[in-house]
Amino acid sequence: MAFQCQRDSYAREFSTVVVACRPAELPAGAGEDPQAARRGFQVVLEDTLLFPEGGGQPDDRGTIDNIPVLRVTRRGAEAEHFTMTPLAPGSQVRVRVDWERRFDHMQQHSGQHLITAVAEHLFGLKTTSWELGRLRSSIELDSPSVSAEQVATIEQHVNEKIRARLPVSVRELSADDPEVEQVRGRGLPDDHAGPVRVVTIEGVDANMCCGTHVSNLSDLQVIKILGTEKGKKNKTNLFFLAGQRVLQWVQRSHAREKALTALLKCGAEDHEQAVTKLQGSVKLLQKNNLSLLRDLAVHVARSLRASPAWGGVVALHRKDGDSEFMNIIANEAGAEDTLLFLTVGDEKGAGLFLLAGPPMAVETLGPRVAEVMEGKGAGKKGRFQGKASKLSRRAEAQALLQDFAGLRGAEG
Repeated sequence: MAFQCQRDSYAREFSTVVVACRPAELPAGAGEDPQAARRGFQVVLEDTLLFPEGGGQPDDRGTIDNIPVLRVTRRGAEAEHFTMTPLAPGSQVRVRVDWERRFDHMQQHSGQHLITAVAEHLFGLKTTSWELGRLRSSIELDSPSVSAEQVATIEQHVNEKIRARLPVSVRELSADDPEVEQVRGRGLPDDHAGPVRVVTIEGVDANMCCGTHVSNLSDLQVIKILGTEKGKKNKTNLFFLAGQRVLQWVQRSHAREKALTALLKCGAEDHEQAVTKLQGSVKLLQKNNLSLLRDLAVHVARSLRASPAWGGVVALHRKDGDSEFMNIIANEAGAEDTLLFLTVGDEKGAGLFLLAGPPMAVETLGPRVAEVMEGKGAGKKGRFQGKASKLSRRAEAQALLQDFAGLRGAEG
């Protein structure tokens, strides 16, 4: 059967009756901690205004008697609504849909139908799948490549259809109706029951679909194709925005443009040139800084080597520096008979470390030093270096080295 949300996608409120309510668990979403699963109830209504996910379209959000609905899924001919509060079977309830989310989904879904139809009509580009994303939507086209000229032509034609205010209608056909075979679609789900729903854009497309759609292309406002990228198995992904998402995209882009204008102190038309110039300056500064850092490393190494304190365990920490800085010091100083312990980074945070010295000692002590500073590393031939998450514990690591050196000295 078709739900109320499919019979009238524009309805925002609806009264119905609770058929069933059973305890259930809402699994954690993708990327969430599995422990985030919630215990609640699956509520079945006589009919529903809330669309269950399907056809590439996410499910609706809304309320049943002001109780939030957190998920809507289809099970055969029924829709199940997950709530945290039980509802009494047989009770009359008022269902309200989150209209902003619903209308956004209607715009993106109808936009996908339009782009799919135009791409196939103009260039024979068939759609194999699509995804209604949170910020942008994508269509997978059965072609290894789609040119920029083709994208521009598709965008021009779909927006011409929108300006033509073409009506969009929904019909229901019986599953054995011969017309079903003539309608575009990717087949019916295995648990499909009842009539086949066909969404038609007048003079453009007829497609089997269970989703919610606009009743006129003018409600799409505008479509912007953001571009394409290579997909899987010789296919191409085309990314697009429809309706309100285009306005939101323009708003975000304008805000970024204003911020860049203030930072670069030039008009938007000069942003690219200003950034290119800035990149050149940064590269030159990085080159000069690297040269100075190398010179400093050589100077530090020679100072350490010439110091009366050279021998046993020698430790050095600098806030500024990198792994190359430490390796230059180790190379210049030499550490055949000395344990050289170098660290760079935030003294209270994370950073890098290097241990150089007699190969057998370094092989033994390197992993222990990393463990003390809650880091990890690797090494060979008298060097062990890596990352440390707690440089604040380098004094403990140094004490470990000194204990080892003292023990070896006593043995000698």
